[in-house]
Amino acid sequence: MKGIVGRKLGMTQLFDPESGVVTSVTVIEAGPCPVVQVRKPETDGYEAVQLAFEPVAERKISKGELGHLRKTGAGAHRHLVEFRGPSDLNSGDTVTVEIFQPGDKVKIAGIGIGKGFQGTIKRHNFASGPKSHGSHNIRKPGSIGASAWPARVMKGIRGPGRMGGKRATQVGLTVHEIDVERNVIMVKGSVPGPKNGIVEVREEAR
Repeated sequence: MKGIVGRKLGMTQLFDPESGVVTSVTVIEAGPCPVVQVRKPETDGYEAVQLAFEPVAERKISKGELGHLRKTGAGAHRHLVEFRGPSDLNSGDTVTVEIFQPGDKVKIAGIGIGKGFQGTIKRHNFASGPKSHGSHNIRKPGSIGASAWPARVMKGIRGPGRMGGKRATQVGLTVHEIDVERNVIMVKGSVPGPKNGIVEVREEAR
C-alpha cells in the first residue's frame, strides 16, 4: 500500500501549450513523512505503516507521543496516520512524493468543509414547496410522522442539522504532476477539505 500525508494548499489550473487543454488541479504539499512504526500480523494482528507529518516544537505534543516518535529518531510531529496493507517500508525510512508518478490512480481522504446547521433542502436535497401566493410551506420539510400509527417520529427520518465537517474520501482521482523539490502533488479535480486541511493520499486498489 502506497500512501502519504499532506496539506491541501488549494486549486489552480495548468495549461498544456501543445494540446491547448486546461486542467483543474488540487495542489497538495505532501511529506516528507518519516516511518514511525510498522505493524505486523504476528505482533499487532494486522499490517500497516504509521507515518508522521508536519514537524513541530517538542512542547506542542505530549511526552508519550514524543517518546513514541523518538524510538525511530523522527522527532516531534503534529500528525500520525496509519496506512493499512502490506508494505516494504521499515521504521526509520522516509516517504516522499516520489512514490507516486503522473497517471497513478489515487483516493484522497480528509475532513470535509463544515457548513453549519442547515435545513433539509440544502442538507438532503429536498424539493421546495409551492412558491405561489399564500404558501406557508416553501422551505419546510413537510410531514415527518403519522397520526394513529406510529404516533411518533420514526428513527432515521432525514431532517435539519449539522452539515459537513465529517471525514470524506474522494475516489477515482489521477495524479497529474509531481514536484519533488517542493514536495508537491497535483491531482486532477477537487479533494475533500478546506485550504490548509490535512489529507491522506492512498493508491487506489485496481
